[in-house]
Amino acid sequence: MNIIQKWNSISLVKRIICGLIIGAILGMAVPQVSVIGIFGTLFVGALKAIAPILVFFLVMAALACGQEGGGKTMGRVVGLYLVGTFAAAVVAVLACHFIYITLPLGSGASTDGYTAAGSVGEVFSNLLGNIVANPIGSMVNANYLGILFWACIFGLALKKLASETTKAMLNDFSETVTAAVRGVISCAPFGIMGLVFTTVSESGLGIFTEYGKVLGVLVGCMAFVAFVLNPFIVWTQIKANPYPLVMKCLKDSFITAFFTRSSAANIPVNMTLCKELGLDEDNYSISIPLGATINMAGAAITITVMTLACVNTVGIEVPLAMKILLSFVAAISACGASGVAGGSLLLIPLACSLFGIPNDIAMQVVGIGFIIGVVQDSCETGLNSSTDALFTAAAEFHDFKAAGKDIWAWRKK
Repeated sequence: MNIIQKWNSISLVKRIICGLIIGAILGMAVPQVSVIGIFGTLFVGALKAIAPILVFFLVMAALACGQEGGGKTMGRVVGLYLVGTFAAAVVAVLACHFIYITLPLGSGASTDGYTAAGSVGEVFSNLLGNIVANPIGSMVNANYLGILFWACIFGLALKKLASETTKAMLNDFSETVTAAVRGVISCAPFGIMGLVFTTVSESGLGIFTEYGKVLGVLVGCMAFVAFVLNPFIVWTQIKANPYPLVMKCLKDSFITAFFTRSSAANIPVNMTLCKELGLDEDNYSISIPLGATINMAGAAITITVMTLACVNTVGIEVPLAMKILLSFVAAISACGASGVAGGSLLLIPLACSLFGIPNDIAMQVVGIGFIIGVVQDSCETGLNSSTDALFTAAAEFHDFKAAGKDIWAWRKK
């Protein structure tokens, strides 16, 4: 027990960095010992398993037992999500306008078993279908739009009809699930070690050579959004230096999302972060899982960059106005199809169709996306997920400042 207590007394970020370094060393030294990777599989599996239960009960308890008046903050959060996603797509357009990139078509990875989205209408049809999906099925399949919808329905019904005893029991249950999540998150250093080991032992560093320029533009755009665009958006809300908050979210959320490559798995991490920031659970219990489905700046960048690289490769001249239209399509599609298997890559054919590019060529681009996915998808998920917590905090700190509260109280603890 003393060893466990001493272990838990060390900062989680420091423990994760240790796991990262050990995993990288083991991946290079003993890549054949594949059993080490099971730590990563178990960690991601545990987070994915507990996240739907956590979201359902937290949202239901927040609505059943919470106070009135959080709608304005939630509206601001959603507004930030949408503005941030569109602005990220515009950043990608401008980057590709000044940096000419092409793709080695004909050498893409296999896309067997994947089906690209057909149209924006099809994307939104799937979106609406996910919202009203069977609640049990939504829990099993980690369909967070369905989970949120039914949790809101049950939560509002319980608020009107349930006794105080029932509400107290619901609160206790949500606290129990939260405690279980903290236990899973405490195992993050071992999970990160396993994930890094698997990545290094299987992919090595060769991925940076053949597709280096495309990866450079993708990662560069995401870095610009994380360190320039997002801080500016946060500044518009809190009218103060945004970087302490930005760096806190990147440190506590980006790192785990980068290695798990799953926004759903990072939901418990973001909720723990929001609690550390002193945010209102009634708000973040809804905004964090919602952000995991509609706040998709990284996905918008991926769709835009890969599509414009394909446009350059096939030799199509596209005016800047048409590229800005692509930003709208990329942003809307990224928000509406976040639950589709394969994520943002399967939306590339939809975006390519704007320029008359045949589907067989577009699917080759998707194949290349799968090759570089070990880097692209990690950065994309890290940006998407950390921004969920960042914009939730920015919207609430805006209200804190209006009420004369200290928005930096979390730094003094």
